[in-house]
Amino acid sequence: MTDLNLPILDMSRLDDGAAAASAFRADLRAATRDVGFFYLTGTGIPTELVARLHRVAREFFALPEADKLAIENVRSPHFRGYTRIGGERTQGRVDWREQIDIGSERDAVSGGPAYNRLIGPNLWPAALPELRETVTQWHTAMCAIARRLLRAWALSLGAAESYFDDHFGEPSTLIKIVRYPGTDNPLPQQGVGAHKDSGVLTLLWVEPGRGGLQVERDGEWVDAPPVDGAFVVNIGELLEYATNGYLKATNHRVISPRAPQDRLSIPFFFNPALDSQLPLIDLPAELAAQARGVTDDPHNPIHSLYGENALKSRLRAHPDVAAIHHPDLVGAPA
Repeated sequence: MTDLNLPILDMSRLDDGAAAASAFRADLRAATRDVGFFYLTGTGIPTELVARLHRVAREFFALPEADKLAIENVRSPHFRGYTRIGGERTQGRVDWREQIDIGSERDAVSGGPAYNRLIGPNLWPAALPELRETVTQWHTAMCAIARRLLRAWALSLGAAESYFDDHFGEPSTLIKIVRYPGTDNPLPQQGVGAHKDSGVLTLLWVEPGRGGLQVERDGEWVDAPPVDGAFVVNIGELLEYATNGYLKATNHRVISPRAPQDRLSIPFFFNPALDSQLPLIDLPAELAAQARGVTDDPHNPIHSLYGENALKSRLRAHPDVAAIHHPDLVGAPA
């Protein structure tokens, strides 16, 4: 483990007494202050659930193309469903992957702020009903891990343990089940381009033995290979905002695998309600003195209201969906 480029944190230390829990929270704060990424073990996630999700994910991508395209995301005004290879963009460049996007299962909302268009039902493959059951169980497990992490973060930053619970409202979640096909190109190819996540927290499961994730550290790209039994965790732009830059969202990307190998990954995004605005955390003086301010990037403004951040991200990633269902938003300022 000594050659890994990211720190490893064991969440089970939260159950090992006050001293161990305090040490975990200090390590959590340091990891997301210095790197923005870490490996998380000790989550208690059932191995049977992990294996089942892995299996049904493989079964989904093995479906006939017609079954996948029956739930293609261009059919959804809420940016849900299947995205064919090359159907998503990062920084304006095509990402070489296919995926299914599964958000919070809710009824569509008419009117109100533009970000309300993200609210709505998912598209599920009729040819694989087990996917919905399995993803629903995964969603429940991921929410429990995310809430526990955020309570630890709040305490580590000098806030009340309930800070995130109090200000999240009904969480907005997104699960992506992603397959990166292999490429024969001898040069590294973009699986997904460099970006920062637009929300608060991401928990990433990666198929064992399948590298490709890279994280920016000190201006260099470093590999973040999967670790058995661990999630890769990173913070998003809203946690940077809430701490006035004491914590920083970190650029990351995925390099396509070399054929004939491919790669599966399943990120889970845990974020506030679309209409929630996280107030700035009143950091202790010694932490506030180290706050660097929120990143000022005119090409990627960080909005305090999560819905605005989320809509910005989806419009950029899926211009075809935007053009079909939301032409009035095409070309709108970020």
